[in-house]
Formats: sequence, structure tokens, C-alpha cells
Amino acid sequence: MFPERLKELRERIGLTKTEVGSILGIDRSQYGHYEHNYVTIPIKHLITLCNYYDVSLDYIFEFANIRQYNDINKEIDKKLAGIRLKEFRKQNKITQSKLAEFLNTTFSTISSYERGVNLLSTNYLYTICDKYKISADYLMGRINKNTRK
Repeated sequence: MFPERLKELRERIGLTKTEVGSILGIDRSQYGHYEHNYVTIPIKHLITLCNYYDVSLDYIFEFANIRQYNDINKEIDKKLAGIRLKEFRKQNKITQSKLAEFLNTTFSTISSYERGVNLLSTNYLYTICDKYKISADYLMGRINKNTRK
């Protein structure tokens, strides 16, 4: 699972958990919880680490062996991510209710993601991308073409 990839990336460049915690604005023990998969790393921290390590979400999630895509957007646009989620859902003929049921969440949560109010949680992003073979970087608006099929 991807927490092992986080540890691998940290160790590859010789950072301590304390140093990564500083990058994220959290303490060492909280970051340690992410690497040990006690708690899922929030998407905002995951994006920060993708940018810091210069890797893609797909690489961290182990969906691709490509470390980084060309022309990646480092900033996340909630509106674009919401549009992409809605497009994905409609292309796959999935209602908001069905997607909410699949993710074990509420219709209003899915609606808030699609309206760009909130970003998909890390767990939901991973689950959708894993099942439907869609690029996490594409769904989050970091790249302009779905690289997974």
C-alpha cells in the first residue's frame, strides 16, 4: 500500500520523520502514523509531498511506475477536481447516490466534492482510481489526460 512508498521516498533522500513533519507543519509522531498506515494522510499533505519529492499521485499510490508526468499542475484547483469527478461519474453512468454508497459516505459529501467545495479525501480518491483505473493526477486536475485505462 502507498504508505510504504512514502517511507521509501523519505528514506531515499535521507529525511527524518521530524523533517517531513516540518515540511507538512505537523509533528514527527503524526507523520509516523501516516507511514505506518495507522491514519490516512490527508490529501493536502499528500499533494505537498508529491510536489516536494517531485512525484505523481499515481506513483505514490503505486498505480504507475512513472515518477512524474510532463506539464503537471502543482496547485490543486478544487473546481476542476469537482468537474473531473462529475465527468467521471457520468461517463460511468454512476449516480451521486451510487457513488456515495460505494464509498460508504453521503450524497451531500459527493455533491460537495463535485461543486468544488472540498477535495476528495485520500481514501476516496484511492478507492475510485483503483477500481475504475483512472489516474489520480487526472482526477485531481494535476494532468490533462487520463493515463490509466
